[in-house]
Amino acid sequence: MTQFLPPNLLALFAPRDPIPYLPPLEKLPHEKHHNQPYCGIAPYIREFEDPRDAPPPTRAETREERMERKRREKIERRQQEVETELKMWDPHNDPNAQGDAFKTLFVARVNYDTTESKLRREFEVYGPIKRIHMVYSKRSGKPRGYAFIEYEHERDMHSAYKHADGKKIDGRRVLVDVERGRTVKGWRPRRLGGGLGGTRRGGADVNIRHSGRDDTSRYDERDRDRDRERERRERSRERDKERERRRSRSRDRRRRSRSRDKEERRRSRERSKDKDRERKRRSSRSRERARRERERKEELRGGGGGGDMAEPSEAGDAPPDDGPPGELGPDGPDGPEEKGRDRDRERRRSHRSERERRRDRDRDRDREHKRGERGGERGRDESRGGGGGGQDNGLEGLGNESRDMYMESEGGDGYLAPENGYLMEAAPE
Repeated sequence: MTQFLPPNLLALFAPRDPIPYLPPLEKLPHEKHHNQPYCGIAPYIREFEDPRDAPPPTRAETREERMERKRREKIERRQQEVETELKMWDPHNDPNAQGDAFKTLFVARVNYDTTESKLRREFEVYGPIKRIHMVYSKRSGKPRGYAFIEYEHERDMHSAYKHADGKKIDGRRVLVDVERGRTVKGWRPRRLGGGLGGTRRGGADVNIRHSGRDDTSRYDERDRDRDRERERRERSRERDKERERRRSRSRDRRRRSRSRDKEERRRSRERSKDKDRERKRRSSRSRERARRERERKEELRGGGGGGDMAEPSEAGDAPPDDGPPGELGPDGPDGPEEKGRDRDRERRRSHRSERERRRDRDRDRDREHKRGERGGERGRDESRGGGGGGQDNGLEGLGNESRDMYMESEGGDGYLAPENGYLMEAAPE
C-alpha cells in the first residue's frame, strides 16, 4: 500500500545514510601525555615590574564619604549665597514692600487654593483693609502660601494679630505675625537664615504674645482666657473623677447592703426552719412521752386488773375511788379523749403527788386482796392473777402506819407491786 503514497510521504519512510567508519583512537584525551609539563611562576618573575618604580596605591572614596562631602559642599555654597543676598537685601528699598509697615500684617501657611477675596472676607472682620499682597513664585507663577495685609488703622492690625492666629481658612490654620523686615532691627527672613521671630514658635503653649518691637513680654487677654479655660477643664475633669468615685462607692455600698439583706433573709429563713424543726421535735417528744405514759398505764391496768375487777362482784363491796377523774381506777378507764387530757394534766404535776396517789391505790388494792383471801377465794385469785395474791411480801403482819413508812422509804425509786410484793421501778417521765 505504500507504493500508492505521494512522494512527500514516501520521503519520510526513506532510510538514512549509513554511519561513516572512523578508525579507533589509540588513547583517550586524558590519557595522552603533554609534551610540556606544568610548572610554577618562578621563570616569569623577571617579567614583572620593579616595585620601586610602581606608583603608590590610591584609596577609593566610599559612598558615605561621598555623601558627606556633597552635603558639606552644599552647605558651604548655601552660606556663600546667603552672605551674598544679605549684602544685597534691603527691606526699606524693596519695591514690593509698600505701605505703612506698622499697619501691615503677615499671614503664612495659607492654603494654595485660597484667593485674595477669601482672605479679604476673613480679615475684614477686624477692620477695613487697605491692600492685600499675595506672594507668587517668579518661575512657576503659583502662590507661595503667604501674603501681606495692610489695614487702614494700626489698632485693627493689632486686633487681627491677637485674635486671627490659628484661624482655619479653607481647611488650614494660618499663622499671623507682624511685618518684621521694616520694624525689627537685625531681623532676617527665613530664606536668609532667619525665621518668624519670637512670637510664633509653634503651638499655642510656646507662642510668645508680643510683637518683638519692644523688650517687654506681655501676655494678652487671649492667653489668660486660654489658661483659665485650661484650668476650668482640669477642674471639671477632677470633679467628674470625684463624682465617678462617689458613684462607685455608693454602688459598692448598695451592693454590700443588698448582700447583707440577702444574708439576713437567708439567716432568718434558716432560723425559722430551725424553729420549725425544734417545734416538730418537741411535739414528737411530747407524743412519745404520752405514748410511754399510756403504755405504762396499760401495764398497770393489765397487771392488777385481773383480781381487782373480779373482786368487787364477789366481795360485794364497792371499790374505793380515791383517784382523781381521768385516772385508771378499779372500775375501769374513762373515755379515751378525757383520759388523754387528764393524763397530760397529771403529767405536769409533781412526782411526789403522783407517788402518793399510787401508794393510796396500792393500799386499797391490798385491803381488797386481803378481804378476798379471808373469804376463801385464794385459789381462784391465784389462778386468775398468776399466784401473786398468795405470796407473802413481808407486809402482812405490819400495821398501816408501818406499811406506809416502809413504802415511803422505798417510794423514792419505785413502788411495791400488790400481786407479788416485788419492788417495781417507776415509769420514766
